[in-house]
Amino acid sequence: MHVETLKIFCDLADSRSFSKTAEKHLLSQSAISQQLAQLELAHKCQLITRKKRPIELTPAGQVFYKGAKEILERYEQLISEVNTLQSTTDHRINVAAIFSIGMHSLPEYVKKFMVTYPNVNVHIEYFRVDKIYELVLNGEIDIGLVAVPKKDRRLEVYDFEDEPLVLVCSPKHPLAKESEIDIHKLQFERFIAFEKEVPTRVWIDGMLSRYNTVVRPVMEFDNIETVKRAVEINAGISILPETAVVQEVAGGTLKSVPFSNERFVRPTGILVRKGKMFSQAGRYFLELLRKQGR
Repeated sequence: MHVETLKIFCDLADSRSFSKTAEKHLLSQSAISQQLAQLELAHKCQLITRKKRPIELTPAGQVFYKGAKEILERYEQLISEVNTLQSTTDHRINVAAIFSIGMHSLPEYVKKFMVTYPNVNVHIEYFRVDKIYELVLNGEIDIGLVAVPKKDRRLEVYDFEDEPLVLVCSPKHPLAKESEIDIHKLQFERFIAFEKEVPTRVWIDGMLSRYNTVVRPVMEFDNIETVKRAVEINAGISILPETAVVQEVAGGTLKSVPFSNERFVRPTGILVRKGKMFSQAGRYFLELLRKQGR
């Protein structure tokens, strides 16, 4: 039995669609059907009920699916371990981060790391949060850094920094003169928001909801840099991590105002696939990051 056949069966069970599975594996639907038939012939049982739409697993199929998933997870862990042993001399740690963390929080940790491991390259790439989860789970990235991390049984999720959240506005905005601000003063203000699927948007919406404060989203973006640019032209106000606007505040293009109600923060987290094997340098870098969250 080939590992690829198990992957096809699990994807078929997850999507419950021959067409979607075929598209994912760049095969024809007929080829997917033949792979399934070979599995059923080899094990002398029916694994999927084809008469129903969407298709369903038979009781035997459910047992086979569970076992196949465990085999695939162990196989991926094995490949990761072998690759780690082969790459211990490559002197590279691959990190994926959302832009705000990668630009504003990570540099200090990389500097500390380089003191001990000057010849190891910490390669940082910036992605949307959903892509970071995907890359970490696929073993393409060693460490992921995201805001408002979610639990996943396939991942080790460690606390990183709690980033203070502040009101951010143009120096021309009336609220810019405040030294600190009650969150209720944001009521019905024009607001530059993150897109609804961005975890930080959900977090900030929860803050506002707790204080029964309603803002008027006039623009929505998927990244912090575009939000800042919109606030700079006074299109609206926003709530952002204080660390992400230090440069603009120093340059006078933005004003940050702390809240008087409480110390609002955005949690961030470190993602590592369970069973991930690290070189000595990799373990040291991960430990540096984890110390911040303790």
